Amino acid sequence: MLKKELNIFTFADLLEHYPYRHIDRTKVNLISEITPQSEFVQVAGVLVNFEVIGQKAGRRIVAELKDKTGFIELTWFQGLGWVQKLLEAGQSYLVYGRVTYYNGKPQIVHPELELLVPDQQLGKNYLEPIYSTTEKLKARGLGGRQIGKLTQLLLTMLREKDIEEILPVSLLKQLNLVNRFNAFKQIHFPQTIAEHEQAVKRLKFEELFVAQMRMNLIRSQRHRFSKGVIFEKVGEYFNELYKNHLPFQLTGAQKRVIKEIRADTAKGKQMNRLLQGDVGSGKTIVAVLTMLLAVDNGYQACLMAPTEILAQQHYQTISGQLDKIGVTVKLLTGSTKTAERKRTLQELSEGVLKILIGTHAVIEDVVQFKNLGIVIIDEQHRFGVAQRARLWQKAEVPPHILVMTATPIPRTLAMTAYGDLDYSVIDELPPGRQPITTVHRYESHRSKVMDFIRAEIDKGRQVYIIFPLIEESSKLDYENLMKGYENVKAWFPEPRYWISMVHGKQPTDQKELNMRRFVEHDTQIMVSTTVIEVGVNVPNASVMVIESAEKFGLSQLHQLRGRVGRGSEKSYCILLTGSKLGNDARERIRIMTSTNNGFEIAEKDLELRGPGEIDGTRQSGALNFRLASIVQDRAVFEVAKNKALELLENDPDLVSAENLQLKKFLHYRKGPVQWSKIS
Repeated sequence: MLKKELNIFTFADLLEHYPYRHIDRTKVNLISEITPQSEFVQVAGVLVNFEVIGQKAGRRIVAELKDKTGFIELTWFQGLGWVQKLLEAGQSYLVYGRVTYYNGKPQIVHPELELLVPDQQLGKNYLEPIYSTTEKLKARGLGGRQIGKLTQLLLTMLREKDIEEILPVSLLKQLNLVNRFNAFKQIHFPQTIAEHEQAVKRLKFEELFVAQMRMNLIRSQRHRFSKGVIFEKVGEYFNELYKNHLPFQLTGAQKRVIKEIRADTAKGKQMNRLLQGDVGSGKTIVAVLTMLLAVDNGYQACLMAPTEILAQQHYQTISGQLDKIGVTVKLLTGSTKTAERKRTLQELSEGVLKILIGTHAVIEDVVQFKNLGIVIIDEQHRFGVAQRARLWQKAEVPPHILVMTATPIPRTLAMTAYGDLDYSVIDELPPGRQPITTVHRYESHRSKVMDFIRAEIDKGRQVYIIFPLIEESSKLDYENLMKGYENVKAWFPEPRYWISMVHGKQPTDQKELNMRRFVEHDTQIMVSTTVIEVGVNVPNASVMVIESAEKFGLSQLHQLRGRVGRGSEKSYCILLTGSKLGNDARERIRIMTSTNNGFEIAEKDLELRGPGEIDGTRQSGALNFRLASIVQDRAVFEVAKNKALELLENDPDLVSAENLQLKKFLHYRKGPVQWSKIS
């Protein structure tokens, strides 16, 4: 039962099922002291009476407890049979729980209850642990208190040698940390608050340190042992494009990233680099120059995009740039014609074709490269691990890997979830990009918003109107979208205005067609429920209207906003909301209207939502901490990261006597699945 309900399989799991808080049992409140401001209280008194009220599903037990200063009501809705056996009128009880008020009187729902025997010393445990449990376990007599008793029993049976220390002794002394055995004892059953704090400090550090050790070990092993093709020179094609055909000056950030990639690919080790840059930061030109680096060194390059429309867009942009310097680029997607496909595959296997851009079609077995040197993946989290791995198998020596994402990842999160990768950031926008003006408008201002859209369309611009996707009900989503679409049509009637619509229920070819019509300016308005494909480039689109903006997350709002502002014209993002906004929604809208910086927004998103829900983070054990939080514990995280790097610098294989126990622990806790390398 513990396995199924709480994932407790071993004694170690039980020890790591930490209490979520402790009750101060030294204080017993008088009932007269309880006020509406009281939260948790402990009272002692006599049970005056109790009764079972109601029928079947509505049954409950209501009891009254009296001390010398007043009365309090106790109520139970579940486990009534067990509660009835425990209650006896006239008996004295010690009661603990959260106070609520009902009809102006204090009550405790589902209190913790124990018999008070004569002369019992109240407050015998200074801090009593409270454990999370489930209703199923409670029904089997395994509530929080019983789990505490099991843990206490286990700790009395354990000796210090049974819980071996995994951190080097020198590190414990340096950081003034308690040993592992005492940390486990004190986190469950501390004698004082200071003891509990010491235990938490030690175990949080351990979680973050072990995660960083794992990441850095994988990374250092790759740097030391993985083979990779060598790009020795920066050659003719790279220099020709860089010096004579770039339409704009590269930013400092772009130059820095290209230098990092050049250094990586010259070492003879496989590059595994994550490139993140905010929407519109110029990742594509970095990808182009990286592919030319491969071509100059006699290798082929492949760029894989998650959708056909994105692959086509990359193809048009990149082939347009490379035609000028005489490098042929081919496109391979599901809709490539048979004769063209055959020609492309032949040129690829013979090594004549140097650069291939495509969708999932490039991972098919029939696609064979002669000497694949680098693979670039756009929006990598959109591909499965197995799908990506099939690309690396197309070369004898694994190709270099560059994965790109436009989802800004907060630095702390990136260092935790992607710490095993080399990591580049483009953190400045190319010159000439105008900042997008973001405004918040209530539903009551809709007519003014529509007038503004009309004025922009009259200037020859295009507009996105996005409706939220509420996963609980695709039927409701579809109905909302259709209602919204009809409203938009009423404001913008045909034939003066033409509207594209894209939604999840459309067949792929229909969706592609509607997207293409908007991209090619056949329609002025795009209505959609889905996030318009990340990377889709319509420089003429200057307005993004987000309906029910309060229902979107911060990162989503920022990604949507990035669909406009891609041309030289002034662009706008309009957040339309209802009049009643919760605090979180109000904060999201405030952040969106005050900054365009994706990294600032990602940091705020991490604070508001926590790491588990941030888009694009990997399926990784790196974030499954029991105690530590990469938001609240950033200072501890920094220390853990630095200490892990320091230790590996001095002992990369963990062979010294004081690191052997740590090595054994890391090996033991490896887990069944490794999401280690992007490749």
